[in-house]
Amino acid sequence: MQYEGVLTKMQTEAGSPIQYYLVFDDSFLNMNQLLGKDLEINFMGFRCLNCGKKKKIYRMGFCYDCFYSSPSAGDWIMRPELSTAHLGIADRDLAFEEKVQLQPHIVYLAASSDMKVGVTRKTQVPTRWIDQGASFAIPLVEVPNRYLAGITEVALKSHFSDKINWKKMLVNDIANIDLIQRRNETKSLLPEEVLPYFETTPEKLYTLEYPVLEYPKKISSLNLSTTPTYSGKLMGVKGQYLIFQDGTVFNVRSYEGFVVQINV
Repeated sequence: MQYEGVLTKMQTEAGSPIQYYLVFDDSFLNMNQLLGKDLEINFMGFRCLNCGKKKKIYRMGFCYDCFYSSPSAGDWIMRPELSTAHLGIADRDLAFEEKVQLQPHIVYLAASSDMKVGVTRKTQVPTRWIDQGASFAIPLVEVPNRYLAGITEVALKSHFSDKINWKKMLVNDIANIDLIQRRNETKSLLPEEVLPYFETTPEKLYTLEYPVLEYPKKISSLNLSTTPTYSGKLMGVKGQYLIFQDGTVFNVRSYEGFVVQINV
């Protein structure tokens, strides 16, 4: 079977294990059903996820012009503390920013290669943790806007990492951490204006199970720009990575906007 389309991050469905779907304009692949099978990936070109033009992808699936003009790529996306919609101040498009920023956000602790702190919209629980390849996660505070989540993350980043070691995550080198205990220890580190939200946020530990037949011992990343054709046996999916038998891993999200042909 042959499939062709523009890569976007895999859609997921919580379960044991998590279900993964690679979705194109007129077709989709359930990646769980392809475990143990050979796949061939061919790079065919580019299509910007914002303007739809066949322009080289710069970042986040956007061409250069769209990355610096679209409200979906504002600095506050990666740095929530820069959010200003709660003040009625626009970055690029106030209506869009109000829609995204002025909704409940979760600051969380997650365990994978180590423990990290992060921010996500409440509607993205547990999708955000799945995309990062976290094995366990727990909400720390639920706040009403992105700005409050951002200043909480900044306060905690001096004590905890905000990154996951993706290589350790992909070989399943998981840190043994009591997230409930660590959650309770963070209370004293929270900004004063966020403290009331700690008491109202449920203490719920999430456990995430990924569809992996076999974890690699060593890994190497597939770069479609330098290796436009690759074939291998799919052994697992974790985070937004496809894991192949020869240790090759492919980060689907890093190649959003790339047009590919996949042969199964």
